[in-house]
Amino acid sequence: MIYFQRAHKWGRGLIALSLVSFVGMPGFAQGPSTVAKVLVESPTSSTPTPPSPSISPYFDPIQGTSSRDLVRRALASNGELAAVRMEIERARARLRQAGLRPNPTLDFEQTTGRFTGAPGESEISVGLAVPLELGGKRRKRIELAQAEFQAVEAEIADRERRLTNEVRALYVEALASLRELDTLEELNNLDLQTTRFVQARVNEGDTAPIELNQLRVEVDRLRSRRALVEGRLQATLLRLKSLTGIRPAELLRLHEDIANPPLPTPPSSVETAIAIALRTRPDLRLALLNEEVAQAGLRLARAQGVPDVTPFTKYSYGRSIFDDTPVGVLGDRDQLLTFGVSVGIPIFNRNQGGKAEAAAAITQAERRREFLEAVVRSEVQSAYARYEAARAAVGTFEQGVIPSSIENVRTIRAAYQIGAFSITDLLSEQRRLVDAQREFTEALAERYRALADLQAAIGAPVQQQ
Repeated sequence: MIYFQRAHKWGRGLIALSLVSFVGMPGFAQGPSTVAKVLVESPTSSTPTPPSPSISPYFDPIQGTSSRDLVRRALASNGELAAVRMEIERARARLRQAGLRPNPTLDFEQTTGRFTGAPGESEISVGLAVPLELGGKRRKRIELAQAEFQAVEAEIADRERRLTNEVRALYVEALASLRELDTLEELNNLDLQTTRFVQARVNEGDTAPIELNQLRVEVDRLRSRRALVEGRLQATLLRLKSLTGIRPAELLRLHEDIANPPLPTPPSSVETAIAIALRTRPDLRLALLNEEVAQAGLRLARAQGVPDVTPFTKYSYGRSIFDDTPVGVLGDRDQLLTFGVSVGIPIFNRNQGGKAEAAAAITQAERRREFLEAVVRSEVQSAYARYEAARAAVGTFEQGVIPSSIENVRTIRAAYQIGAFSITDLLSEQRRLVDAQREFTEALAERYRALADLQAAIGAPVQQQ
């Protein structure tokens, strides 16, 4: 009889509390913009719901920054990438240098006998030598420099691909922390409402104080977890700012929903994805260009084994004075024009070591390219498998785990309020819901991350992503 009196006494309060506590619970299965709905919002309202106060400093569904915006900013402002791009100027300078011809040589020579006891003897000569490169050395130098220039461009494209994926990975990490933060905030609000309800029952003497203490411990536990998640979110945002060239003091709010990644749809099969990757990956293109660089190096090494020819000419003017002749002082003047050719004789040095090194470089580049092809295949297969597994996991959570967990908490909370369950049962079920929400967030983040990794593994141009 006492039981029914208590139930009647608290009936109206239970109904009101249940309406306030549970009308927003299905939102946990959605993204941050949906999870943050006001608990008393009408389900039929079409007005966009602003983010909850817990995530408003980090999330703006209208004016926030998307991952694509951050990628563009990183490609334009990242300091390390800007330094790497200077390699293009260096390669362009090497290409210009490779096309230059050898400089001619001007020789000037003066001979005198003043210091050897023959003051009347003197000679002045001026010579000019013009080296001629044989074996196509200049053309092969240009080919090598051009191949190196293209390799530098491919390397920078690969750096951009890696930077893009790094920015997206941090963005996903921030979205995951944001969703968990909002989930914890909603659960904490529900616990605070339950705390007020239990406090009233304790004051009336209908509930033991231990239940209130247990509930307060749960509230503090969720508050502690929320502080850790918020700290992780702030650290991730700082790393994003560092990568994208944003000042630490500048406000950065996210824009995307972790449940709807704004990335291109993956290929229909893993074989198609591998075929695309083998055509478009910039690091694989770099490996192929490194083979061309090595082959151009071998051609240049062979050409350098061919001796150069240096034609030269020299004009000489000499004067001799003889002062001890029987007829007195006699003088003699000579003017000579000399022509010649200087040719190296390749007896000892035929650039054997350079040729052997260039041949080894070709083999090395081929081995690296073959290994990279295997790595590309493995990365695409891994990312594709992760995406398919994560997509299946998300579907299971959305269709079964999360709705059932929410319904369990709703039922046990209502039963607790009429005295059918203890507070321990309610807290245990709520912890299972928290764990399910955390695992659901991990599944959503893994799906987003796997899709981003798949785009990076395929190697689609950054402008098309």
